[in-house]
Amino acid sequence: MRPVAVLGIGQTIIDELWDKSLREIAGDAAIKAMQDSGVEHPEGLFIGNMLSPLIGGQNQLGAFIADWVGMWQKEAVKTEAACASGAAAFRAGLMAVGSGEMDSALIVGVEKMTDNVGHDVTSALATAADADYEVEQGVSFVGLNALIMRRYMYEYGWKHADFAPFSINSHANAVHNPFARLREKITLQQFEKSAMVATPINLLDASPIGDGAAAAIIVPAEKVNSFPGRPRILVTGSASATDTIAVHSRKDPLFLSAAYLSSKRAFEMAGIDQCEIDFFELHDAFSIMSALSLEACGFAYRGEGPRLALDNEIRIGGKLPICTRGGLKARGHPVGATGMYQIVEVVQQLRGECEETQVDGAKIGMAQNIGGSGATVLTHILKAD
Repeated sequence: MRPVAVLGIGQTIIDELWDKSLREIAGDAAIKAMQDSGVEHPEGLFIGNMLSPLIGGQNQLGAFIADWVGMWQKEAVKTEAACASGAAAFRAGLMAVGSGEMDSALIVGVEKMTDNVGHDVTSALATAADADYEVEQGVSFVGLNALIMRRYMYEYGWKHADFAPFSINSHANAVHNPFARLREKITLQQFEKSAMVATPINLLDASPIGDGAAAAIIVPAEKVNSFPGRPRILVTGSASATDTIAVHSRKDPLFLSAAYLSSKRAFEMAGIDQCEIDFFELHDAFSIMSALSLEACGFAYRGEGPRLALDNEIRIGGKLPICTRGGLKARGHPVGATGMYQIVEVVQQLRGECEETQVDGAKIGMAQNIGGSGATVLTHILKAD
């Protein structure tokens, strides 16, 4: 596969965007990416989205968004992989450009969630779990994560408060992100007193949903030279892996084997190991997922994920900064768009555009997007050339 670079990025604020439709939100991010890249007519469009047919009544988003942004007659498709839909769309676009089939591609992750009542959204999100053996038995998505977290605490002896630094870190970083939904700091006391959602997960363990879109333009790496003054942000690693969709079917429900496999393959493709990663945009949909992701990717030993956070190693200036723009927890989690927000944020770091949350000397960044409770995991590694 020929080398591919991210040339332009765009994103919208994550919020309850009642005055904008799904196509407008997607279009805003897409146009920003095209303007940032200088590519006015990308050859293909790849959309990442999970919920539009379930809560928005709109399918065929490829043609739907292509029509809105003026990409008539171009190839345009939607990719769905639950909460990993954004990264799955990015990988599809990457393969199209990397193979030589296209010389440019626009990838957009978009979700419109807040126009619907909570019960409808909860039911729609539950479709990322096993319909027969999990959903049919009445287990919600947060319930599944709560069961995993409770077992983890029992097996390894952690207290609930030990997970607080993950949320505190994400909120501290989101303060400086104008696109984040929750731009306020939180304290340990607030974390401990937060309302319980599904024991032991409380409100401050969980990421908020929202409306939003993030986009990127990718091109063959050599074509970046045609755009003077633009940094070359190369996609050096890309991998996807799956696990059983039902948590109870896994050999070890406390190990994200798909995260392990996708990160291992991405490291191999990039020709590096985990010690060379300068920062990590992980999928902190729930605080337990932060710990499990760090362990699966080799940044922490089994059962020791919270230790990195407790030792302040995940903060800006630490050994491995994570969620540098707020993560899912504070930036927000418009599910099908989340993977593309992560890509955009990695590019911002590698360009040196993150100001107060800039990782000094950042050259290699990693993004990992998780679908469901770990059934689909995509890992991407980007490098400033």
